[in-house]
Amino acid sequence: MMWEDILKDFIYLWAVIDPIGSIPVFIAVTSGTSAAVQRQIAFRAILTAAIVLIVFILGGQLLLDALEIPLAAFQIAGGMVLFLFALTMIFGESKPEAEIEESHKVNAHQSKAIFPLAIPSIASPGAMMAVVLITDNHRFELSQQLISTLTMLIVLLITLGFLLLAGPIQKVIGDSGASVVSRIGGLILASVAVDSVLSGIKTYFDIQIPG
Repeated sequence: MMWEDILKDFIYLWAVIDPIGSIPVFIAVTSGTSAAVQRQIAFRAILTAAIVLIVFILGGQLLLDALEIPLAAFQIAGGMVLFLFALTMIFGESKPEAEIEESHKVNAHQSKAIFPLAIPSIASPGAMMAVVLITDNHRFELSQQLISTLTMLIVLLITLGFLLLAGPIQKVIGDSGASVVSRIGGLILASVAVDSVLSGIKTYFDIQIPG
């Protein structure tokens, strides 16, 4: 696996997981709690998100094979869903704004570590779909899949670092800064989604592009 592919996966996962966009959500979830409780919520959220995404890595491909759905079809559908998800990040309520609102609907702080922080803020539907696409058994060897999984875990560890430093970061960038970063991530994700759809169409119809 080339360094360019690893970097591409990293940027892809960064866009769908959106570590910076989760900071305002975390602050809203942990408002009024002690530093120790905040650390517990951060670790629990990241652990939950990691488990969910690893389950999709292990089981997503098996489900596709059981349903006899070619990956190219899933890639096209996944790209379309990711594109719609990206549009909501760009034009709709930004990720922080939407998920902070959701956080007010949940009372227990530990429950908030699961929803909306772990799901859907960190392990978003886009992230679930992304990890299946970058660990496809038919396109990638086991070593490549392990590297992609490790890349995902690195992004989650960075997200954990951001959550643990949420207070100082929030003071620097503010809510508007997190919203801008989230929208830029949406633009990157839209580009990745279009590339996924075009690649899926090329594979599905066995289109040979000279070059």
